Amino acid sequence: MTRAGAGAATPVAAAGVPADPAVRLPRRRGVELALIVVAVLLSVYGYCAVGLAKNGTVPPGAAGYGAGLGVLALLAHLAVRLRAPYGDPLLLPIGVLLNGIGLVLIYRLDLETPGDHAAPTQLVWSTLGIGLFIVVVAALRDHRVLQRYAYVCVVAALALLTLPILFPAVNGARIWIRIAGFSIQPGEFAKVLLAVFFAAYLAANRTALAYAGRKIWFIQLPTGRVLGPIVAIWLVSVGVLVLERDLGTSLLFFGLFVIMLYVATGRTGWIAVGLLLAVLGAVAVGRLEPHVHSRIEDWLHPFASIEAGLGPNQLAQSLFSFSAGGVLGTGLGLGHSILIGFAAKSDFILATAGEELGLAGLSALFLLYGLLVERGYRAGLALRDPFGRLLAIGLASIVAVQVFVIAGGVTGLIPLTGMAMPFLAQGGSSVVTNWAIVALLIRVSDSARRQYDGKAAP
Repeated sequence: MTRAGAGAATPVAAAGVPADPAVRLPRRRGVELALIVVAVLLSVYGYCAVGLAKNGTVPPGAAGYGAGLGVLALLAHLAVRLRAPYGDPLLLPIGVLLNGIGLVLIYRLDLETPGDHAAPTQLVWSTLGIGLFIVVVAALRDHRVLQRYAYVCVVAALALLTLPILFPAVNGARIWIRIAGFSIQPGEFAKVLLAVFFAAYLAANRTALAYAGRKIWFIQLPTGRVLGPIVAIWLVSVGVLVLERDLGTSLLFFGLFVIMLYVATGRTGWIAVGLLLAVLGAVAVGRLEPHVHSRIEDWLHPFASIEAGLGPNQLAQSLFSFSAGGVLGTGLGLGHSILIGFAAKSDFILATAGEELGLAGLSALFLLYGLLVERGYRAGLALRDPFGRLLAIGLASIVAVQVFVIAGGVTGLIPLTGMAMPFLAQGGSSVVTNWAIVALLIRVSDSARRQYDGKAAP
C-alpha cells in the first residue's frame, strides 16, 4: 500500500476498475435492489421468528413492519439510482439489513419490558435517518463542497459537544440534551463534523505534516504552526468529553485523529505514538476517575460480585449470554439477555445477538460491519483528491473504532465504555448519524467510480 499523503493516487487496481477512460463501467443498481430485497426479507423473517417463539403466532404488525421498511429502503434506492448511479451497491443494503436486525432485537427485548417499548421510537428515528440519507444523496452533488465548510463544521462540533454540560447527568455522564421528553446525544453528530474538519485540514497541510519539522527517533514531527491548530481542536474536544464523562466518545475521537493523521502523512510512527498516548491516558483516567476505575475493576474481575454474594453484574451477565448462545444460538426470542438490566437495549444489545443468534450469527454481523468499513476504505483509496480520500477513510474508521470498542467491552476484551452499536442499539441520534455516514460514503464511492468512466458526467 502506498503512502496516502505522498501524492495523488493512481487510477489502477486499488479501485478494482480499469483505468481506460473509454470503458463504460456498470452502474450495478440492479444488484443493489436485489440485495435490498434480501435485507428486508431477512428482517421480516427475524420479526416473525420472535413472535412465533414468544407467542406461537406471527406478530400482527409483521406486514406493516415489512412494508414500512421496504418502502423506506426503496426510496433510498431511488435516490441513489437517480443522484449517485455509480455509488457502491453494497453500502445501502448493509445499512438496511443492520438497521432491520436492530429493530428486531429491540422489539424482542421490548417483549420482556412491557412498560418500556423502544421499538416504535427506534422505527421513527430510523425513518428520520433514511430521510436524512435521501437528502444528503440528493442535495450533495460533490463531496468536495464540504471542504469549504471545514471551520464551520468544527465550530458546530464544539458547540454540540459543549451543550450537554448545561443539562443534568444521566447514569453519571452528561452526554444528553433532554427537553420535554425529547432527547438527543449531540456527540453523535459532532463525530461526523469533526471527520469533515480533520479531512479538510489534513488534506490542505499533508505535505507540511509529512516532511516539515524536526525528526525525533522514528517520527517526523511537523512544525507547531501546522500541527498546533488540529491538536488544539482535538484536545478541546476530548477535554470537554472527559468533563462530561463521555469516555467512549473520547476514545473514538482519539482513534479517529490518529488514524487520519497516519493516512495523511503515511508515517507509521504516528500509530506508535497514538498507542503510547492511549495507554498513558487510560492509566491516568483509570486511576483518577472513580467511575472509570470501577469499570476497570469489573473488567479485571467480572465475577467478583458473584463471589461476594451480590449476584452477577452487567458484564458477567453479558458473558453468560454469549456462553449460553453457543455456536448456533438459542433462537430469536428464546434467550435471557434481559437479565443484563437497563442497558440491554443499548450498550449490551450485542449480548442478545450473541445469545440468540450464536457465534455464527455474531460472526455474520461482524462480517457486515467489516464489509461496510472495507467498502468505505476502497472508495477512499480509489479517489484522486486527498480530501475525499481522507473523508471516506475517516467515516469508515468511525464505524470500525466504534464496533471494536463496543464489542470489546461487552465481550470482556477491553474495559467497557458507553457507546451505541451502529444501527443495532437503541438510540435515535446514533441511527440518524450512521445513515448520514452511509450517505456520504455512497457519495464518495460515486465520485470514485465516475473518474474511471469516460462517458460519465464529471
